[in-house]
Amino acid sequence: MTNLGSLLDQAAAGQPDHPALRLDDLVLTYAGLNEAAGRMSALLAARGVEPGDRVGIMLPNVPAFPIAFYGALAAGAVVVPMNPLLKSREVAYYLDDSGARVVLAWHAAAGEAAKGAADAGAQAIAVQTADLADVLGEPGSAAGAVTAPSGRQGEDDAVILYTSGTTGRPKGARLTHVGLIRNAELTARTLLKNNADDVVMGCLPLFHVFGLTCGLNATVAAAGTLTMLPRFDPAKALEIIERDRVTIFEGVPTMYAAILHLPQDLGSDPAMAATLRVCVSGGAAMPVEILRGFEEKFGCMILEGYGLSETSPVASFNHPDRVRKPGSIGTPVEGVQLRLVDNDGQTVPAGEIGEIAIKGHNVMKGYWNKPEATAEAITDGWFRTGDMARVDEDGYYYIVDRKKDLIIRGGYNVYPREIEEVLHEHPAVAEVAVIGMPHAELGEEVGAAVALKPGASATPDELRAFARDRVAAYKYPRRVWLVDALPKGPTGKILRREVHPPEDAE
Repeated sequence: MTNLGSLLDQAAAGQPDHPALRLDDLVLTYAGLNEAAGRMSALLAARGVEPGDRVGIMLPNVPAFPIAFYGALAAGAVVVPMNPLLKSREVAYYLDDSGARVVLAWHAAAGEAAKGAADAGAQAIAVQTADLADVLGEPGSAAGAVTAPSGRQGEDDAVILYTSGTTGRPKGARLTHVGLIRNAELTARTLLKNNADDVVMGCLPLFHVFGLTCGLNATVAAAGTLTMLPRFDPAKALEIIERDRVTIFEGVPTMYAAILHLPQDLGSDPAMAATLRVCVSGGAAMPVEILRGFEEKFGCMILEGYGLSETSPVASFNHPDRVRKPGSIGTPVEGVQLRLVDNDGQTVPAGEIGEIAIKGHNVMKGYWNKPEATAEAITDGWFRTGDMARVDEDGYYYIVDRKKDLIIRGGYNVYPREIEEVLHEHPAVAEVAVIGMPHAELGEEVGAAVALKPGASATPDELRAFARDRVAAYKYPRRVWLVDALPKGPTGKILRREVHPPEDAE
C-alpha cells in the first residue's frame, strides 16, 4: 500500500499499545491515534469532504495535528498544512487557491481562520483541545480504521505545501503519497536509524515539511514516540528531553543556539540531555561555532541535511555511517541525484559554483494550478532550487549563496515581495524594499527601507505595527528606516542588493 496513511495503519497493527504521541501528561497510543484518525475521517466525510478534496490544517504541535492529518488522509483528502499564526487575508489566499472545503483551526487562531474561510467560501472548524476529544466525541463513536479511500495512493497528491519565491504569491507544492512515504522511510531507516525504542523531540512545526516528514511521518514509520512542544522554549525543551528520555533531537540552528546559550540558572545542565544519541539540523545553514559548541557541551553529534518544500524535503544529508563535514549539507540521499547547473541548465565544470538541481522520488509533481511556474522550476525531472553551491572531491555539497532574494529568519522563509505589498497598502508609502539583514541568532532579520509619498508622514514604529497586524509574526520587519528614494536600475527596477540599512535603523 502506498497511501501515506498506511504508515499509521502498520504502526497501529504492530505496536498498538506503544506510545505514539506525548504532550506533557497526555499520552496517545498507536491504537488510540489510529481510532481518533478514523473518527476524524468520519467527521470530515459528514462535512462533505470527498476523495481528492483539500482540507486545511491550521494547528500547532499538539496531538490534534496528527489526528487531523491522518484523518484527512483517511477521508481521501489532500492536506494543506497552514501556520496557525497566519492572518485572515493569508488564510483566505491559501484556502481559495487550493480550493479547500474545510479548515481545522486551533482555538487561538479560530477568529482569523473563520474570517479567511468565509472569504474563501470554506468551512472553519475550531479545535479546542489538544487531543480533539471535544470535536470527535466519545471513542468508538465512528469507525476507527485508517484506510486508503477510493484507491488514492502512489502518485496522487497527499499534501499541498505552500511555498514561494520572491516573485508572485505563494505556490502550492504538490507532494505525493509515494514521495512522502519514501522520504519518511529513508529518513527513519538510513538517516536517523530509529526504531520503536526511540523518542523524537517534536519541536519543529508540523505544518512545515521538515517537521512533518522527519518528525511526524518518520517517527510513525518506525513506530516510535513523538513528544511534542507547541511553542519552542529552550528550557522547556531540555526539561522534556530529560523527562521523556529523548533520543533524537531535530531542530533549526536557532534552536541549537538558544539551548546552547541558555544560562545555567535557567536550567541549562548538560546532564539533562544525556539520553540524546543523534541531533539533526536543517532549515538554514548551521554556524560552525554553534555546532561545535553544542556538541562539546552536550556530547551529541549534529548531522546537517538539506531539502526544500518541493523535495518532501530531504535531498542530502551528512549520513551517520560516513564522514561528517561541518558546514556541508552532506551527500544525496538514497534514490536522489544532485548536480550543479548554470543559467542554461547545463552542468558546471568541476570546482565551479552552480545552482543545485535535484531529481528523484522526492521531487514534487509541480505547483498547484500553476503549469508555467512548474515548467520553469522542473526540466526533464530536474528541480532547480535557486540555491547556489559548490561540491568537493568527495561529493559533499556546500551552499554558498541563494539565487533568489529569499530571507530565512530562524528557519522560516520570508518572501520580500509579500511584505512589500503589505507595506504598499499604507497610505503614506511610495516605495519599499524588504531585505534580509545578518543576525547572530536568527541567521537573518527582516528589514524594510521605505520612501514616503511627498507631503506624507509615518514613523518606522507605525509602519512596523502596520505590517505586524497583517502578516504572521515571523514575517514582519523588525527594522524599518525611511529613505528619500530607493536605488534603481536603468529600467526603474528597485535594486534590493544595493539597499543597506543605516547604523541607527529602528
